[in-house]
Amino acid sequence: MSKPDKKKSPNAAPGPLARRIYLGVACLLLLASGGAWWYVQNSTPTLPPALPQTPPPTAIKPVAPIKVDKPATMVAEQQCQGCHQGQFQDWQRSHHQRAMQEPTAETVLGNFSGVTFKGTTETTRFFQKDGAFWVNTPGADGKPADFKVAYTFGIEPLQQYLLEYPGGRLQALGVAWDTQKKRWFELMPGERIDHKDELHWTRPAQNANFMCVECHTTGFKRNFDAQTDSFASRWDALGVGCQSCHGPASKHLEWAARPDRDSAKGFDMPLKGSDKVTLVETCGRCHARRAPLADGFEQKHRLMDDYLPSNLTRELYQLDGKIKDEVFEYGSFVQSKMFAKGVKCTDCHNPHSGELKAPGNGVCLQCHNTAGKPTRPEIDGSGLQAKNYDSPEHHHHQPGTPGAQCTSCHMPGKFYMVNDYRHDHGFTIPNPLHAQKLGTPDACLSCHADKASSKVAEQFRLWYASPAADKPAPSSNPAPRYDDTVAKARDGLPGASRALHLLLESADLPAIRRATLLAELPRYPSQRSMELAAIALNNKEPQVRHAAVEAVGQLAPPQQQASLLLPRLSDPVRAVRIATAWQLAQLPPQLRAGFESMLAKGLEEYESVQLSLAERAEANLNRALLYQATNRANEVEPALRAALKRNPGFLPALVSLSQWLENNYRTDEARQLLDEAIRQHPKSGLLQHARGLALVRKGERPQALAAFKEAVRLSPDDDQFRFVLAIALHDSGQQEEASKQLEQLLKRNPTNRSARLTLADYLRESGQMQKVQMLMAELEQQNPDDPALRRE
Repeated sequence: MSKPDKKKSPNAAPGPLARRIYLGVACLLLLASGGAWWYVQNSTPTLPPALPQTPPPTAIKPVAPIKVDKPATMVAEQQCQGCHQGQFQDWQRSHHQRAMQEPTAETVLGNFSGVTFKGTTETTRFFQKDGAFWVNTPGADGKPADFKVAYTFGIEPLQQYLLEYPGGRLQALGVAWDTQKKRWFELMPGERIDHKDELHWTRPAQNANFMCVECHTTGFKRNFDAQTDSFASRWDALGVGCQSCHGPASKHLEWAARPDRDSAKGFDMPLKGSDKVTLVETCGRCHARRAPLADGFEQKHRLMDDYLPSNLTRELYQLDGKIKDEVFEYGSFVQSKMFAKGVKCTDCHNPHSGELKAPGNGVCLQCHNTAGKPTRPEIDGSGLQAKNYDSPEHHHHQPGTPGAQCTSCHMPGKFYMVNDYRHDHGFTIPNPLHAQKLGTPDACLSCHADKASSKVAEQFRLWYASPAADKPAPSSNPAPRYDDTVAKARDGLPGASRALHLLLESADLPAIRRATLLAELPRYPSQRSMELAAIALNNKEPQVRHAAVEAVGQLAPPQQQASLLLPRLSDPVRAVRIATAWQLAQLPPQLRAGFESMLAKGLEEYESVQLSLAERAEANLNRALLYQATNRANEVEPALRAALKRNPGFLPALVSLSQWLENNYRTDEARQLLDEAIRQHPKSGLLQHARGLALVRKGERPQALAAFKEAVRLSPDDDQFRFVLAIALHDSGQQEEASKQLEQLLKRNPTNRSARLTLADYLRESGQMQKVQMLMAELEQQNPDDPALRRE
């Protein structure tokens, strides 16, 4: 049932993604984080001294998948209808079934009657010709041209259109149809995107073969050919069908013909009666912010065998874990108390129609009812109160008004892609007073924005006395709140390290939050920080182990990393294995001597992941970094040039190629490459920074200093650029100005330990000991166990 190769597109969100999403995906793809040469060569991290050995974690036993004697294959979706008529009928009216369709008079909802839409920078005309749907819009060269609509994408509240493009590509147009207001609109209004922008519809960021189509079809394979730079993408069916979730059904049909007592009924990973993790990871393949690790997925795999989900980073989530950027539902739900208690996606949603199982507050009242009992005995009902939640006595709003809806208070949301409202699935309790303190969104404050926040908070206090969210745990040494801890850790507030340690020592912490806190730990090096990272290497959750691998790589001395990380080379989950392999590859050769064969196998898998993503510039840069780290010098330049072929505007690869050429005595070629890049990208701080480094290596320090200053002017919030500028100023005798730059950096980011210790050294040189004492006192407040304090 494979389709012609005109189908192509990316994989996470339905169509053009906002600038922040594209950059987020790029960061996730850079699995070799910290390996960018222009940073590595100039950063001066201070590692803690050698710490006592922590016993290495034991191997984690993989969960054995249900075995079948031969691989199952896809079947026609209609074959499911005979035995599962009710489910099939539900599915036929779902958004999943219509997620991606051939363009016809029935499926195309937008106005293609020759209308013209004038956007911020470009004008697009929608028309029909020869029975097909077309758009006339500027292409990659900025000149208007006709492009044929290949597929519709989505049906409500907006519909997008994938356009045919050379090389088997499907590109997502940046103008969409509002199905409610019946009008065309820009998906990124105010961004002033033209053909030179990385987010233009013709660019890799809007390639649907990689970003979208996998989650709008069944059995999708990107099938990118690096030699021809083209896609031959295939799928078994348009739309999200039965086998997208249940897996290939051929073995199930065999079982149905001669049923036996096999509980799997021919499926690799049966969903009926499955545990909450299996179910949420099945949904999470598409309903999560994640980057792929392969071309497609297998149902029997864990989520992190095929994808790398995002942590609760400051770019994507609020301090309290609420959605901030377009992250879909997975990240919120897996940190919720509902998930912890055993609630599944299918407890609220009909898995086949996608609709809620009851109208209004009925979904929540399945468990939160006057009986105080959950809808399923498998759900942990401890803590449920027998209470009428659907009454003014509880919600304090008039029945039938928005404030009386459970979702208004416990699932606040926001609009993405202009008109698509998404509910946060963290099921949180409003707390306006605490939200004011942290500066985070709150359901009460958002709905009552016309009132003074202090009055809203006071009214909430009167209604609910002491909110449950503020009640400390019954313990002599209670763990701090998650949001307070994240705020302290990211802002370098007093008590940051101790709060991190206390919370990580707590057993009652969702995996995604634990992984997020582990990512903050390297800011606060100490014996305890390293121990907690090492302990997390043996956590049962792969997202925690993945975060622990990266934390250990930053906290433990090189000689200790090998013993700690080695067991994770055989981790049952791919994302953890390849992160471990990359981390161990950074060790000096003498420290890798005892496990070279094991590491080689891990790096082979790491490389295979990058090769499976060969259409992405980021993956090709990862290969180049790998080849440099493993002495495969003749393969570095081809990988870098492949990255630039995929995306000529991917500046990290361009800078890396320039440095590689320079290091190989091709200085004129390197300079010309960098100069041309600066001419094409005059507002890039990265390129100016790279020019400064090149001038330093040539001994032209005054010119280098000017380039570093320009880099900071263009990218004033980049810590690394300002840090290197400070070093250059100091080395050129401008000590006071160097100190000012570091003070400015610390004012913006008090957690930058390297900047703090360097500034202290500079101030000592000039005899400003009082300032030194203040700096170190602040460090002691942040992290009293910092090894640098012992050297004072």
